[in-house]
Amino acid sequence: MTFASPGLLFLLPLALLALRKKRRFRAIEVSSLAGWRDVGNSRRIRWLWRMRWVRAAVVALLIIALAAPEIEQPVEEVVRQGIAIEMLVDISSSMESSIAGGGSKKRTRMEAALKEVESFVQSRPDDLIGLITFARYADTVSPLTFGHRALLQLVRGIEIQNRPNEDGTAYGDALALACAQLEQMSQWQSDGAARAVIESRIVVLLTDGENNCGLHLPQEAAGLARRWGIRVYVISLGDSAEAWELNDAERLLESVAESTGGAFWKSSDGDSLAQAYREIDQLEKSAILDSTVTHNESIAVFHLFLLPALLLMLSETALGATLLHVNQERAV
Repeated sequence: MTFASPGLLFLLPLALLALRKKRRFRAIEVSSLAGWRDVGNSRRIRWLWRMRWVRAAVVALLIIALAAPEIEQPVEEVVRQGIAIEMLVDISSSMESSIAGGGSKKRTRMEAALKEVESFVQSRPDDLIGLITFARYADTVSPLTFGHRALLQLVRGIEIQNRPNEDGTAYGDALALACAQLEQMSQWQSDGAARAVIESRIVVLLTDGENNCGLHLPQEAAGLARRWGIRVYVISLGDSAEAWELNDAERLLESVAESTGGAFWKSSDGDSLAQAYREIDQLEKSAILDSTVTHNESIAVFHLFLLPALLLMLSETALGATLLHVNQERAV
């Protein structure tokens, strides 16, 4: 056992002051004590004398509690190895357009996208995953987390941005924000706050349009990703009637992905969208290795001394007011 304030232990001799015998009661003058020599002390008198030891113990316990005793206890923690993934989802009004979902079933681009994002998160239980949505502005829906149950609830609550003053597509800002959060995560890990070993960092960007607003150009955001060693995987979600030849917006998205060591997919229906996420899942498989790290933590145990002191104080007060009550009128 150690103490945070060991200097206070030098006050322990003060507990002996409680043993001092004080003449507090009016004396009775008698001519001789011969008649009481063979009379022993009563049980009540003996307990009155013992109360001084109780008070001394209370003072000693309080001094020890004030010295802040601590014990060291080994703590085991599991360190995970995995991947840090930022999921970027376009929520602009164009995501309300319908696409084929398999067979003759139709659904909106947003419904198809959220279904595949949910499936992707469920397939990565050992990875650190964050979620960013964007229209005219990029918003962090969830920071990087291992709490995937809460993350899935947030995914299911995403809605399309229909306000005209907030509509648009600023995936350049979203990508820059994602890269910044992944870089901060690596600094956080190096400070020892994270219990995870991150093997790689990636961004999965889903959009159905071209970057038409925001503060950061896609090329600028891609430059940040290259500088910090972050791979970017891009899925462009378009209409099924569109030709498979890439347009200018899609070629820009492809260049962003390839310049960071990632890959690009053009999807036009639910099936091709699901296939894109499955391929990303396969490309970024890592050998998950859990290891156990043991370290010592100091645990405060002052309560082990404070509680007995309080109980003794209450007991002494209760006995003094009842069974051991004496007249405390001082002698004159």
